[in-house]
Amino acid sequence: MHNDAGAVVLFDLDGTLINTKRLYVECYRRVVLSQIGRELTPEEVLALRPRSELRFMRDVVGPERVAACMEDFYLAYAELYDDHFRGIYDGVLGMLEALRTRPLRLGIVTGKSRRSWELTSAREALGAFDVLVFDDDVAEPKPDPEGLRLALERLGAPPEQAVYLGDSVTDMEAATAAGVRPCAALWAKKPADREAFIARVEPYGAALFETPESFARFALEGVMVG
Repeated sequence: MHNDAGAVVLFDLDGTLINTKRLYVECYRRVVLSQIGRELTPEEVLALRPRSELRFMRDVVGPERVAACMEDFYLAYAELYDDHFRGIYDGVLGMLEALRTRPLRLGIVTGKSRRSWELTSAREALGAFDVLVFDDDVAEPKPDPEGLRLALERLGAPPEQAVYLGDSVTDMEAATAAGVRPCAALWAKKPADREAFIARVEPYGAALFETPESFARFALEGVMVG
């Protein structure tokens, strides 16, 4: 990636920029209980690897219940937010501020729905992005590359001028399939989980970053310093 007006930095959102893991677990547990009458344990929710709101709902409650289920989800998301949202990760705001000092274009490609983003962005000052692609905008969630390709299409940018920073193997898969440089955020990983995660993303040639500051240096200098 070269630092010129065409360079693009795309981000995953949950688990990369903001810590919503506990919020999502509690929202999903409440919604599933209301729809099927059984409360999932946190472990059961996480075992389902919920990378997409709409896909999670469809898989758990069935396609015929998704619309009603999503309304329940948004109510739960708003109600539980203050108690269960764990903040913007340390260093992320500084990273975004640094990137915005250069002629880079920034975007988000996420499994979050547009409505959940609106609930979040009304509370958290992440700043403006040049492109936003949500769960609602694609037919298939990551690891399908549709969302990344859509973001690049909207920006008029070729994939070789872009990087994608995410926190999951599916993010690396999507980036690779889209022809975008995969970058792995390690700061949300527990020390006990980090080694296994690194081993899983190595086959994708992912650049690894311990901190948002190291990723900012990489994006600004065009070399991997993480």
